[in-house]
Amino acid sequence: MSLAESACYTLINVPDTEPYNEMQIKQDLEKGEISLKIETLKKVIQLMLNGERLPGLLMTIIRFVLPLQNHTIKKLLLIYWEIVPKVSGDGKLLQEMILVCDAYRKDLQHPNEFLRGSTLRFLCKLKEPELLEPLMPAIQACLDHRHSYVRRNAVLAIFTIYKNFEWLVPDGPELIANFLDTQQDMSCKRNAFLMLLHADQERALNYLASCLDQVHSFGDILQLVIVELIYKVCHTNPAERSRFIRCIYNLLNSNSNAVRYEAAGTLVTLSTAPTAIKAAVGCYIELVIKEADNNVKLIVLDRLIALKENEHMERVMQDLVMDILRILASTDIEVRRKTLTLAMDLVSSRNIEEMVLVLKKEVTKTHNIEHEDTGKYRQLLVRTLHTCSIKFPDVAQAIIPALVEFLSDTNELASADVLIFIREAIEKFPSLRSLIVEKLLEAFPAIKSTKIHRSAMWILGEYAASAKEVIEVFDVIQQTLGEVPIVEIEQKKLKAESNSENEQQNGTTGAPTITTTTKITSDGTYATQSAFSVPIVPKKENRPPLRQYLMDGEFFIGTTLAATLTKLVLKYLDWEDNVIERNRVCTTAMLIMSSIMHLGKSGFPKKQITNDDLDRIFLCLKTLSERTPEIITVFKSACREALADMLSAQTEEELQEKRNKKKQAAKVQADDPISFTQLASNRNDQLGENVFESSLSQALDGTKSTAMSDVAVPSSKLNKITQLTGFSDPVYAEAYVTVNQFDILIDVLIVNQTSDTLQNCTLELATVGDLKLVERPQPVVLAPHDFCNIKANVKVSSTENGIIFGNIVYDTSTTTNVVVLNTIHIDIMDYIIPASCSDAEFRTMWVEFEWENKVAVNTTITDLHEYLRVLLKSTNMKCLTPEKALSGQCGFMAANMYARSIFGEDALANLSIEKPLDSAEAPVTGHIRIRAKSQGMALSLGDKINHSQKNLLQDKVLAA
Repeated sequence: MSLAESACYTLINVPDTEPYNEMQIKQDLEKGEISLKIETLKKVIQLMLNGERLPGLLMTIIRFVLPLQNHTIKKLLLIYWEIVPKVSGDGKLLQEMILVCDAYRKDLQHPNEFLRGSTLRFLCKLKEPELLEPLMPAIQACLDHRHSYVRRNAVLAIFTIYKNFEWLVPDGPELIANFLDTQQDMSCKRNAFLMLLHADQERALNYLASCLDQVHSFGDILQLVIVELIYKVCHTNPAERSRFIRCIYNLLNSNSNAVRYEAAGTLVTLSTAPTAIKAAVGCYIELVIKEADNNVKLIVLDRLIALKENEHMERVMQDLVMDILRILASTDIEVRRKTLTLAMDLVSSRNIEEMVLVLKKEVTKTHNIEHEDTGKYRQLLVRTLHTCSIKFPDVAQAIIPALVEFLSDTNELASADVLIFIREAIEKFPSLRSLIVEKLLEAFPAIKSTKIHRSAMWILGEYAASAKEVIEVFDVIQQTLGEVPIVEIEQKKLKAESNSENEQQNGTTGAPTITTTTKITSDGTYATQSAFSVPIVPKKENRPPLRQYLMDGEFFIGTTLAATLTKLVLKYLDWEDNVIERNRVCTTAMLIMSSIMHLGKSGFPKKQITNDDLDRIFLCLKTLSERTPEIITVFKSACREALADMLSAQTEEELQEKRNKKKQAAKVQADDPISFTQLASNRNDQLGENVFESSLSQALDGTKSTAMSDVAVPSSKLNKITQLTGFSDPVYAEAYVTVNQFDILIDVLIVNQTSDTLQNCTLELATVGDLKLVERPQPVVLAPHDFCNIKANVKVSSTENGIIFGNIVYDTSTTTNVVVLNTIHIDIMDYIIPASCSDAEFRTMWVEFEWENKVAVNTTITDLHEYLRVLLKSTNMKCLTPEKALSGQCGFMAANMYARSIFGEDALANLSIEKPLDSAEAPVTGHIRIRAKSQGMALSLGDKINHSQKNLLQDKVLAA
């Protein structure tokens, strides 16, 4: 076995030091003081871990260091004996190791319990049976030592020796079973039980059966092993379930959170009874509530979400929604988000009213608590209540008054979500329209945001359903706008203020102050001069909110106000028969519009009105004066129809997503194939899945949603091999790159294609980008036409493209040679997964993100939809624009795309492409704008798009 493949238990990172002198090291080990010998021995260990062999030091250390009784030297020697080569080139044990073996035996009989225990721990790492055989009597004698530290390490030593070399201790299970019966120390019992679990399961079961009633009093380390044993036994032999299921129930009440978590997971896999599922889920909920660590909370919540995917378990969990909502007491926003999502998926008509009461109570709490995530939490609560009312219309009436209070909130996100909810509710529930309009009118004067005022005005204008409501809306608008005409009123105020200032300057008002200055007269003497002055106190304007928006230059709200007034007047004309009242309302609306236009041109506001806003208000004035039927139809019905179409399209899209995500109930037929771990794909059935095998596959696979077969099937690896050297090079090399979440494992195959022995064949690697090489690969010796595998680990800390390059250096009998390797490109796509977000979140992130990369479209594709499909495939992004919006052929296309990295970074993209309609063969043109929080991600995504476009062009050239 080559050095690179040998087991390594200790890693010590050392900086590069000066070249060593072997003769000086020998001299220090022979004649130095104790402190010098310790430092020298540390240096020897570091050199050996960095690949140096140092065979000449072995006898020196045996003669001059091994006999010393210093504890620090004893510790260092255990590391040294672990890493030193113990066999010669032909595979036989070195003669010197006989002396070392005798030293092991003496240490195993040493009166100091630490030396005994640490030596036993070291013996677990030995792989040479020739060294272990003479030590077996001494190891077994340690089972009777007075100190538990020695006894538990003796059990581990016997366990590993029995596992690797059963013939050295054939009676190991019997020995440990007898040892287990006499032990009181929990750590000793745990190690002994662990050995029986893996070596002789029958004996472990017998012991467990004998003490089944005392399991709850055992320590947590032993309880964890007992849970594992019960799981394995019941999984392989289902008839044993009834025997041990009560024990698992008892362990749900263990004092250790780890034991409770494992017991709950085991109980769910062993039993499908509603009581078992309820007990396990209740245990998970208690863990989330009582555990302080947010990571643990999230892990257990993910487990609950996974259980919900099973249809049978989901029915049982529906009764525990109120218990799940107790988790909202946590302060972490991510925990709260997952809790609300889970509760929303489980809630039913039986407990929706109770859930709404809890959520309303949470809403009330957020008014009194100011935390950095309070605004986000309010937004989550609003969205959850929104979903509740749409899913269960009966509770909408109770939800609406609580949510309307949010309109006056300073958090614009929560207020905007409330209005989105109100807009959908008022359209879908005609019976609640009068209630919503009433509550909206009450909250309207207290709104503080121009966006919220705009949306509220639109809703009031669209859904005022009687002449009385129209008058009420008019009154509220006039109250929040102030007196009209605006310009004349503002001029009067300005004139009154100027008169006030003049009075102050004349000394009639205000508190005068005396100012004294020193002057020099014509004859050179000093004289003092006094003057009275009145301070001018700046007066802060306290205008109504709508007027303040207009004075600040926000004339877009003026266009909304004009459209709202137009709708209200047109409705009022149909409902009111009194001509005087009709004319009064119409003229009032026209006066407000004309005064807004006059104000925009007057110079009073901070910014002048734009031509677009002016045209829109003028159109509304013209509509009220001429009242042509076509325009009236647009104002009275077309807007509401557009909203209804949009809401129905959203509902249909959500239903389609649910249908796509819905999983069929697990059904096992008589002719279903047998599942083999090596061949099986990742199964979603929680009941039939082996949790230990799935944990192993997830560890191998990282966090990416790849099927187990992609990891387990060897043939899939062939697609990921990168050739590093040519076939005619003296050393051929190829690499298989495995990307786990934050690690890249590079497995390099090196083949010696020459007839010479290659000494010190070293793989030297370097990285470009946000990558870091963890350790330097060890040098190896390659026989003629031999091969070996060298592994290297690279750490990743951000989502960027990276490059790994390097060379292979080797020595022959005459020269030192270097073979330069091809570069390995680390693709950003390994870290990016498609994700979705709402339009509002997309717009918010688009404004916040400062890094933008604009990529020009350069392709041979002639179809707009085909280019979008290719782009989504090459970037791993998800298209947020609905399919209906992209359907049809109109010569241009605009689409938003979104993705998230495994590091939690967001990536946004906007595609704007077009194609000349007069030429069917013309390629697609346009550009893609990418925005991200970090520069590296924006640039890397752009490089990926350019690379994929370049490959498409090359493919077309080759095809031609």
